[in-house]
Amino acid sequence: MKFRPAVALAGFVIAIPAQAVELKGDFIQGGLVRGTAAPGARVRFEGRPIRVSDKGVFLIGFSRDAAGTARLEIRGEDGRVEARTLKIKARKYKLQRIDGLPPKMVTPPPSVLRRIRRENAMIGAARRRDSAETWFENGWMWPVEGPISGVYGSQRILNGKPRRPHYGVDIAAPAGTPVVAPADGVVALAERDLYYTGGTLVIDHGHGLSSAFLHMASVEVEVGRRVRKGVRVGTLGATGRATGPHLDWRINLFKARLDPALLVPPMPKPAAR
Repeated sequence: MKFRPAVALAGFVIAIPAQAVELKGDFIQGGLVRGTAAPGARVRFEGRPIRVSDKGVFLIGFSRDAAGTARLEIRGEDGRVEARTLKIKARKYKLQRIDGLPPKMVTPPPSVLRRIRRENAMIGAARRRDSAETWFENGWMWPVEGPISGVYGSQRILNGKPRRPHYGVDIAAPAGTPVVAPADGVVALAERDLYYTGGTLVIDHGHGLSSAFLHMASVEVEVGRRVRKGVRVGTLGATGRATGPHLDWRINLFKARLDPALLVPPMPKPAAR
């Protein structure tokens, strides 16, 4: 994709030949887009500055409820600005009803609210990391294989009460099934027993892009460890507020919650017996 900017001069608009700017990814709610600009360029997305690597690589993402358009601006080293209004496709989300849950799994007792706030702050800090590395460049794979039991963006009704949308992909498998890193990165959080999410792991993939893995039976890596795609990082479980064994895999680009399923090929079908 090439942007052709324009500048005003004495009341006229003059087109400036634009350098090639490549954008590859999913222009849809929950989608991630990888951009490439000339080295030294500065990028702003929706008015916010975006990290750009030495090679001109940058990331932008669209949250679950992103508006239909978004503005991208790229300023070259010579000061010229390329601007584009990006069109974002809307999605329809599934509604999931789960009844018969113990009350404490729907509304936590007041005695644990302080713990929940502290743990949420830990997860938030891990997701705010802004590493200059581009570990995400080496590709993606499923962290575990199995039936998809929960999808991104779905709205859950627990015991008749609407809850926050589901921001991950749930993958069902037997407890103890190995979980692997879906992409290269560095471990940013490794906790064995959080109130909501139980065994919880966050991997920093660079440029504010992170994976979170929830309800794990075991977390087998420590904070600061460099992991490669496909390396075992723990096992699947049903810890925290889970109704059965599964892995809840989530992707964040800072605060934007993205759809992990858009980064990987379709889930492989189970082998015939």
